[in-house]
Amino acid sequence: MAEFSDIKMPVLYLSHGAPPLADDPVWTAELAQWASQMPKPSSVLMVSAHWENDPLTVSATTTVPLFYDFWGFPRRYYEVQYPAPGAPELAHEVARLVDGPEHRVYQDPTRGLDHGAYVPLMEMYPEADVPVLQISMPTLDPLVLFELGTKLSPLREQGVLIVGSGFTTHNLREMDWHGGPRADPPGWSVEFDDWLDRALAAQDVDAVLDFQNKAPAPNIAHPRTEHFAPLFVALGAVSQGFDRKNAVEGFWFGLSKRSVQFD
Repeated sequence: MAEFSDIKMPVLYLSHGAPPLADDPVWTAELAQWASQMPKPSSVLMVSAHWENDPLTVSATTTVPLFYDFWGFPRRYYEVQYPAPGAPELAHEVARLVDGPEHRVYQDPTRGLDHGAYVPLMEMYPEADVPVLQISMPTLDPLVLFELGTKLSPLREQGVLIVGSGFTTHNLREMDWHGGPRADPPGWSVEFDDWLDRALAAQDVDAVLDFQNKAPAPNIAHPRTEHFAPLFVALGAVSQGFDRKNAVEGFWFGLSKRSVQFD
């Protein structure tokens, strides 16, 4: 079966949730419905908040065990399987598009998908029948990641779904664990979420890239920026202009789970 198709795919930025996302009937249904409304991709290129590595590295191109990169959860979360096919042809294309003086591309043949990748994909493509390749973020610099996304953009023409997987607001110390998943969100989370929604609606990419100076409460919404950084790759992949669709909105334990489709 050919790995690529001639369907031009959208680009996604999604809030991926922790492993217990699978227990949330609302959020899982939203992800499943979202996937059902898009063309089925030839493969998925995943940029997860949970893999930073310089030089840029691609994950295993064969099916290997998942990378359970979390601690302190019940045993059942460590028994989850998602045997998506590897994507060796996509790995070759990534290297062809990106490899150069700024980004040398390396391979890690043993690294499985981390939870930023498989947790949402299990809900979107539960049959695990779409090849998946994960790449590392070589930096958290917004401009460098935006440029990386620009280089990856041609993959869209080959039916590849480029996904930046992070969390629209991400401060674990400020999560309302006692209030439950439907807890009223704190003001800083609401304000940051609203600012991002308006910035994307206006296609104000410069403001998003400079969010630490332009957004409200950026250091509370993102004490460290790794969960916002995949958005920069996604924006680079649609840098010639885009239509924005909010596919998932609302809050989870006070954090914004806004997830966006760019066409």
